[in-house]
Amino acid sequence: QVQLVESGGGSVQAGGSLKLSCAASGYIVSNCRMGWYRQVPGKEREFVSTISSAGTTSYADSVKGRFTISRDNAKNTLYLEMNSLKTEDTAVYYCREYCWGYWGQGTQVTVSS
Repeated sequence: QVQLVESGGGSVQAGGSLKLSCAASGYIVSNCRMGWYRQVPGKEREFVSTISSAGTTSYADSVKGRFTISRDNAKNTLYLEMNSLKTEDTAVYYCREYCWGYWGQGTQVTVSS
C-alpha cells in the first residue's frame, strides 16, 4: 500500500523553527519530484516548495530564504526545514509526489505571535 506520512508539525512562536518530515512507504520515490504544499481553511491549497530527483529546488516567494526543502533517498523521506516562522505560515502542510500524484494526510503547523 502506497503511503506518504507527514510528521513534525506543532505549535511554535513567531520566529521559531520546525522541521517537517514526509516518509514514503509502499514504493520508492527517489526518481520522483516531490513537494510541499499548505492549506488554511477557506483557501486553496498553495505551493510551498519542490525538489527534483536530482536535488533541484524551488520555493514560493513567501518562504524563500526561510524554508529549506531536502530529501534523503536512502530513507525514502522528504523534509522541510522552516525557520523564522511567521503567523501567516500557519496551515496544514501536505507533501506530495509527482510520479503518481499521491498526497500525505497533512500535518498542522501553528505559529503564534
